[in-house]
Amino acid sequence: MCSMFLGEMTSPLSPIIFLMPNGVEKMNISQNDRNGSGPPELSCLSVKSDRSIDPPPVFSRKVPRRYLSRVQRHFELTREDFGQVLWKDPVSYTDGYTLQNDIILQKTLHEHKLSLSRKHGHVVEGIDESGRTLFSEIYIELYITEGLDEEVNTQHEVRQLETGSKTRTISDTPIKCCDIFKPRPDQQGPIRVVLTNGVAGIGKTFSVQKFTLDWAEGLENQDVGLVVALSFRELNLIRDQQYSLLKLLHVFHPTLQKITPENLKDCKLLFIFDGLDESRLSLDFRSTEIVNDVTQMSSVNVLLTNLIQGNLLPSSLIWITSRPAAANQIPPTCLDRVTEVRGFTDTQIDEYFRKRFRDEELSNRVISHIKASPMLHIMCRIPVFCWISATVQEHMLTTDKREELPKTLTDLYSHFLLDQMRRKSIKYHEGSKTQELNDTYRDVLLKLGKLAFEHLEKGNIMFYQEDLEQCGLDVTDALVCSGVCTEIFMSESVILQKSIYCFVHLSVQEFLAAVYMFHCFINRKTDVLQGFLKEEYKSVESLLLHPSRFETLFGYFTTTADADLPLTIFLTTAMKKNLKSDGSHLDLFVRFLHGLCLESNQRLLKDLIGQTETCPENIQRIIKNLKEMNVDDISPSRSINVFHCLTEIKDQSMHQEITKFLRSKRKSQHLSLIHCSALAYMLQMSETVVDELDLEKYKTPVEGRQMLIPAVRNSRHVRLSGCEITEAHCEMVASALKSDPSHMRVLDLSGNYLENSKVKILCNGLQSQHCQLETLRMDGCDLSEISTMSVILTLKSKSFNLKELDLSSNRLMEDAVKELCDFLQSEHCQLRSLRLAACSLSEYSCSLLARALKSNHYHLRILDLSHNHLQDTGLKEMCDFLQNPLCQLEYLGLARCSLSEISCACLTSALEYNPTHLRHLDLRGNELQDSGVKHLCDFLQSPGCELETLRLWSCSLSEVSCSLLASAMMKNPSHLRELELSGNQLQDTGVTSLCAFLSTPFCKLEILRLSSCGLSKTSCDSLASALRSCQRYPKDLNLSYNHLKKSDLDELLELSMSPNYGLETLRYIQ
Repeated sequence: MCSMFLGEMTSPLSPIIFLMPNGVEKMNISQNDRNGSGPPELSCLSVKSDRSIDPPPVFSRKVPRRYLSRVQRHFELTREDFGQVLWKDPVSYTDGYTLQNDIILQKTLHEHKLSLSRKHGHVVEGIDESGRTLFSEIYIELYITEGLDEEVNTQHEVRQLETGSKTRTISDTPIKCCDIFKPRPDQQGPIRVVLTNGVAGIGKTFSVQKFTLDWAEGLENQDVGLVVALSFRELNLIRDQQYSLLKLLHVFHPTLQKITPENLKDCKLLFIFDGLDESRLSLDFRSTEIVNDVTQMSSVNVLLTNLIQGNLLPSSLIWITSRPAAANQIPPTCLDRVTEVRGFTDTQIDEYFRKRFRDEELSNRVISHIKASPMLHIMCRIPVFCWISATVQEHMLTTDKREELPKTLTDLYSHFLLDQMRRKSIKYHEGSKTQELNDTYRDVLLKLGKLAFEHLEKGNIMFYQEDLEQCGLDVTDALVCSGVCTEIFMSESVILQKSIYCFVHLSVQEFLAAVYMFHCFINRKTDVLQGFLKEEYKSVESLLLHPSRFETLFGYFTTTADADLPLTIFLTTAMKKNLKSDGSHLDLFVRFLHGLCLESNQRLLKDLIGQTETCPENIQRIIKNLKEMNVDDISPSRSINVFHCLTEIKDQSMHQEITKFLRSKRKSQHLSLIHCSALAYMLQMSETVVDELDLEKYKTPVEGRQMLIPAVRNSRHVRLSGCEITEAHCEMVASALKSDPSHMRVLDLSGNYLENSKVKILCNGLQSQHCQLETLRMDGCDLSEISTMSVILTLKSKSFNLKELDLSSNRLMEDAVKELCDFLQSEHCQLRSLRLAACSLSEYSCSLLARALKSNHYHLRILDLSHNHLQDTGLKEMCDFLQNPLCQLEYLGLARCSLSEISCACLTSALEYNPTHLRHLDLRGNELQDSGVKHLCDFLQSPGCELETLRLWSCSLSEVSCSLLASAMMKNPSHLRELELSGNQLQDTGVTSLCAFLSTPFCKLEILRLSSCGLSKTSCDSLASALRSCQRYPKDLNLSYNHLKKSDLDELLELSMSPNYGLETLRYIQ
């Protein structure tokens, strides 16, 4: 685990910086300071690219002695006699020149560490420098894990947080920040290149800061000789220029000016490249340009690729940080380890607020409110969001105005922006507490909103001075005077004469972008609206005059066309644009747009967005449009944003409908696609694991059932039969299997066409160490030979808890059967049920299975080989397995296996050796004839036989078999519960023989199937007489497809309706 600092808000002013200069933390250090002759003068706010906590730290000009870091205090004591310290080292120097170089190197490294310690060692929040505190005293640990989900995640990062909140980690390998380059005991070879992932603001850069500070202060990783941190944002500024690696170090770290090429080769270096997602470099790892000399001039991107690939300084360590969307720029072959910063855990969220608010009652109220809102609680995994939430709630709970605390993201950010406007007004207007904005400040905020919006569409989260100027922002005047952003120069680097800016967090950029767009809509800035929605319609003005054009274009049917209608058109069109866009970058932006429709939020921001009124009827129309939104061909992960938009406008109707649906026992209500998407989300986020997710039970089209598939992550028994699942759905299933904890125990994919690519994805999930699957059903999935082998090899590759495997109705070639037999013989195989019906198994395949089962027959209870051409010879070896006393088989399926009376003789012989376990025997569709039944009856009448189900449908039996069966059951009558004799010409005489057994008090037969047996009224009368004698049995009687009239059944129908007799169901189909 790594750590992040938690600052305490020491000033009521403590403003957030919406647009921040960026890069590594920068200090104004004089030339004397660089030479180590005096303390640094620090004049600006310290800002990191990945904000994870409160406002950026500020360094004061005078550092009190008591706050000097351990490194500073240590070197102050030794600086005057630096040479003597070196001479005390036991190393013998024979070359005065070498000694002098070592002294210079040691002093250079000392100054570098001192610089890093000054830069990262002290923090202060807000504008009050009296609260200057050591970094190490106020950080909170972050949860960092080794490993990463292999699937490419294109969801919005808020959605990724939601998914991640239900699992600890994919690999469940927590790792300390200081240990990221230390191999595990089971890991071969050194760790050279590490990639650390994490969503915006989660704490990646502060992980870097903690690592760097610990190294500089001599606490960790002292085997590393030199740590060099470089920000991609800063490297972007020189992307078109030629540099050598040595010159790059000299330019970005002036304290290393005296480092020589020889030093770099001899020293163990660590390069930290922070913010890959912000890179504008073209990293081409297929390029043939090789750089292996630190003095060789090349472009920055070529230097980086050669460093990462190990061509340049192959012994150096590389650490790269990135948001998930950009992580795939580094080929997996170049990486030795991947880690993920997962932010705060639930416990750490509580710890943050308890440290943030010293008043226990106040902290408890804040924590309770956060936990009451699932979305706010999830967002608090991002440390900077904790700060935003704390800032808003502190003001609302400690002022005389007792307003309702924010329940939605839009509520929270509206209050947050209002709070910042209030603070700026106090600071820059001599204590005036007015909340009204002057024209200059309002203009600056709207221009910031324009900047936020234009670059949100482009996917940019960092900006340069020219970007600000294009939006009309005067960097030197308006920004500094308004206090909205603070410019920080890195004076120790002559190359960084340009400033870099970013918003404190991506969500702040998204909110300001929504505020700007809503302002443009209210003030009818048609050119901006047209630019935003140009793909949806060509002229906003004509559309507003003719709403029917919108209805025709998007299939909407709105009956009321009053003055409020344009707002519904605007929002619905924005929603459509969001759903149809390739990425998810507009998800939160569109949520904020809907939230800004509420009068409460418009009232808060009236000075910024302008005056408007939204009538209740219009809100209801917006809700109606959202619920009826056409989300065909939209993935569940995207369509769920419709549900979130309903939440932002505080409509709980769909949530209530889904809750009522979940509580109902009968799922008869028809579900729309939006309902299915919302239901999937609620099931995923439920604190209780869903016991069964059977999509066949939901009354919705295939598209609706597919919308429900994401809920597999939080379900135990998952049945996706006949859902036409795609590769994307297979990714969801695989992700659920790999998650930790993985709740899924049963996975039924029957009836889905699974191509090789889909099976490969599923096998990837099955191979996970976290997979706890116990039942896998792939009946009728049309698996190819490659896919079948993949599944079986996957089962062989790990110690599985799998108890049930169903590969029925898939063609199994002999090679696949051999691999399956290897799995069955392995020690970790614990299969209790194996179903291979209709798998084109041959006699040889049956022989292989029999041999495998004989060697590991302790677990198997169910074996279904039905609909395979086994023949008598194939079954003969299986009988060797059955007669083993250790065989505990309870169900044996041999329907339609081309068996004859010979097989009956073999079965009887085997079962007489081991009769006590078999409960169900299915021999339907085999030419057994009466002679075969005669052999079976020898088994049935044996005292050890406990058979409960015997199925002999269409086995060419006559009335003789009925007589034999009746006689056998009368000798051992207490166990048989189900007898199927349908499809045999038993005639009335055969039924009369059976009735002799049915009328005895020993009969406990519950199900008797006699369809298509050539029966007449005589059989009905015999059965009625037997039922009157027995009274209790049978309970289920099937007489379908016999030559019977309805009147022939009158007596039996009367018995079935009488409470005095056991017959409950009489089945009769003419």
